[in-house]
Amino acid sequence: MPHPPGKPPGCRPYRVTDSAGYLAGLWSIKRFVIDRRTEMEGSFRGSAEFRAADAAGAAGAPEGALLHREEGQLIWGGRTYPATRVLRLLPRPDGTAEVTFADGRHFHELDLRSGDWSVVHPCAADRYEGRFTVCSPDEWHLQWRITGPAKDQLLQSVYRRRVP
Repeated sequence: MPHPPGKPPGCRPYRVTDSAGYLAGLWSIKRFVIDRRTEMEGSFRGSAEFRAADAAGAAGAPEGALLHREEGQLIWGGRTYPATRVLRLLPRPDGTAEVTFADGRHFHELDLRSGDWSVVHPCAADRYEGRFTVCSPDEWHLQWRITGPAKDQLLQSVYRRRVP
C-alpha cells in the first residue's frame, strides 16, 4: 500500500553536498504504481545505475554528465514486462544538477542538498509532480504524482545503494 503524498514515513531528510555525486553508483529499486482511473496497481523491481556518461558510451553527452539507467521487471495487469528508462544528470559546481531525457531535452532541476526536493514537469496537458527525499547515505525515495487528461497515477520508489 502506498503512503500518502509527501515525505516518506520514517524518513528524515539527509543533507548531501553534491546531488550527482550522491547518486553515483548502483542502486536497487522497489516501485509501487497505481493508476487511479482504472484502480489498477502494479510494481517494478530492478536496479538503477548512475555512471559517467562517457564511460557508458553515451555519444554526445556533455563532459561530466552521468547516465542514469534503470532496468527491471514491471508487473502490471497480472503480467510481467521488461522495463527500462534512461536519463542524464548534468552536474553543476554548486551541487545541483539538471536532469534531461536521453535525447538531451530538459526534464527537471535537481537539488538534493537539503535532502528534500520537489519539482514540477509539464508534459503536454499532464502535470508530473515529483518529490525526492534523501533518507541516508544509502537510501532515497522518489514519488511522482501524475495528473491531467491522459493520466492519474502515483508512483512511489525506494532506492537502496548496492555494493558492486
